[in-house]
Amino acid sequence: MIIKTRVFELNHKHHKNLSELAQAMGISVSQVYRVRQGKRYINQKFIIGAMKAFPEYKLDDLFYFAPESPVKSTRQALEKFTSATEYMPSTPRATPVPS
Repeated sequence: MIIKTRVFELNHKHHKNLSELAQAMGISVSQVYRVRQGKRYINQKFIIGAMKAFPEYKLDDLFYFAPESPVKSTRQALEKFTSATEYMPSTPRATPVPS
């Protein structure tokens, strides 16, 4: 399960753009943008900021849980693994010392 937000739907009623939303939340515009694009997960700082920016809403109104797509998460894990190993220098294997 992952946490999702309704902040961006509510944002249009309260703020002109993502910069105003980020300022009201007390976080960077890039963090807000990345969460919106799905490139970053929602963290504690984002949740606290949303509660500050939308004090008239309850936590349940701002956030909800959704199942994470197993294909997407497997693909992301594979991409991370592949990109991490691409740039690893090959290490020589230890050879046994004859006794």
